Amino acid sequence: MKMQWSLIFGLLFALLTAIFAVINVDPVKVNFMFAEVNIPLILLILGCTLIGGIIVGSYGIFRQYKLQKTVKHLSAQLAQVQAETGYTFPDPAANKAGSDEDAGGLKPS
Repeated sequence: MKMQWSLIFGLLFALLTAIFAVINVDPVKVNFMFAEVNIPLILLILGCTLIGGIIVGSYGIFRQYKLQKTVKHLSAQLAQVQAETGYTFPDPAANKAGSDEDAGGLKPS
């Protein structure tokens, strides 16, 4: 559900940006420190939006990679501790059955 809302907000932002860009079509002077050029404002707005999207996407990919690396490291540590101690996780199905018996043998209806 979270992904759907993100997609809806992303499309809404893209629509608002496109409308804003289409309204502003006048040429503007852009100074690149070594040259000045006249560019339609619509291209400047869309270009800056694209560059911002690339930066945010790159940060998201970097963060995802970093989290995957952390998960892999922690999984290796968990496996090492389990091997050293002989600990195994309890079965969730057996745990649920055990909790029903703890309630006086009565199962909820």
